[in-house]
Amino acid sequence: METRAVQLRVAGQSYKVVSSANEEDLQRLADAVSEKVAEVGARGRTPAPQALLLAAIALAHELEEERARRASVERKTRDMLRRVLVRLDDALDANDDADA
Repeated sequence: METRAVQLRVAGQSYKVVSSANEEDLQRLADAVSEKVAEVGARGRTPAPQALLLAAIALAHELEEERARRASVERKTRDMLRRVLVRLDDALDANDDADA
């Protein structure tokens, strides 16, 4: 993959990053970080570096929560599918017994 320098704005600051990712995607993500910095930082002031750290921690926490929710949904879905397959197998077995 080709890497290139991309200029991003995060919380009012300009950063030059080298990446192979799409520039629009990077800026969308930078905007999400900027929004989180605005949530955790002091209003009306230039964000301190600590605000970027707090924003990163908050976003990581949200990611962990979403991953846990997804894992729970996947587990419930697998359990439900197992129950459906057991019922189908039982129904097919009953049909085979009736045909015999």
